[in-house]
Amino acid sequence: MTVSISIASGKGGVGKTNCAVNLSLALCKQGKKVVLFDTDFGMANAHILLGTNPRHSAASFLKGEAKLDDILTEAPQNLKFIAGGSGLLELLNLNNETRYRMLQSLSSLEDQIDYLIVDTPAGASDSTLFFTSATDIPLIVLVAEPTSFLDAYALIKAAHIEKGLTQFSVMVNMANSASSAQQNFKKFSEICNRFLDVKLTYAGMVPQSNAIRRSIVKRKPITIGMPSSPEAKLFTDLANKIPSLPHNEHDGITFFSKDKG
Repeated sequence: MTVSISIASGKGGVGKTNCAVNLSLALCKQGKKVVLFDTDFGMANAHILLGTNPRHSAASFLKGEAKLDDILTEAPQNLKFIAGGSGLLELLNLNNETRYRMLQSLSSLEDQIDYLIVDTPAGASDSTLFFTSATDIPLIVLVAEPTSFLDAYALIKAAHIEKGLTQFSVMVNMANSASSAQQNFKKFSEICNRFLDVKLTYAGMVPQSNAIRRSIVKRKPITIGMPSSPEAKLFTDLANKIPSLPHNEHDGITFFSKDKG
C-alpha cells in the first residue's frame, strides 16, 4: 500500500522543503520507491535543493503540455521528483477541480511506489489544506519561535475544522538540542490540545546546523553530501519512524483512495 505524507508548515523559513527532500532521500536509501511532489505551484524550490533541472513540471501537466511520465524527473538515490513550476503566477490560485485532476493522475503510481511525499506551500492556503487533507500523514515542521507556533496552530486548526483531520505528526527543526525539541513539542501539543480535539505525535527533530545550510547552498542534500553526519542520521531516524506514525481516516478526497477502507 502506498503511504502519502504531506510536509507542511504554518510559515515559511522553517526548513520545510529541506526536510521534505532529505526525508524522501532517506526513505530511498532504505530501498523504498519514493516520489517527491512539490505542490508549491508558482513558487516551487525543491528542485533547487535537489540540484536538478526538470524539463517539465506539474505546471506543464496542468496546462496540458506534458503527460505524467514526462514530469517524473530522475533525482539522486533513484528518487522520482515532480517539480511544481516556479514564477508562474497563474498557478498560484488553482481551483480544487484542477488540484483534483493532479491528484487523480497520481493514482496510477500506487502499484509502483511505496511513498508519496507532498511538499505543500507554507501557510494555510486552500492549496495547502487540499493536499494536506489528501494525505495519510500530515507532518508539520515547527521551529521554536512564537510565530512558528502561532502559524502552525492556525494551520492545524484550519485542517481540523475545514477538513476533519484529527491526527498530526510534528517534527521540530533547527532545534538547539534533542531535549529542547521535546520540550517545545510538548508546549505546542499542550496549546493545541487545550483548544482543539486533535492528537499530535512527535516525529523527531533536526538541529540548527551550519552543515545543512552549506548543503543548501551547494544544492546537495545532507543525506547525499554528508551521509555519515549526525544530521543525516536524524533524517534516517525520521524515515524509520514513518511506519509508526498515525494515519487520518476521513471521508474526504485522498491520494490512492481505493486503498482506504
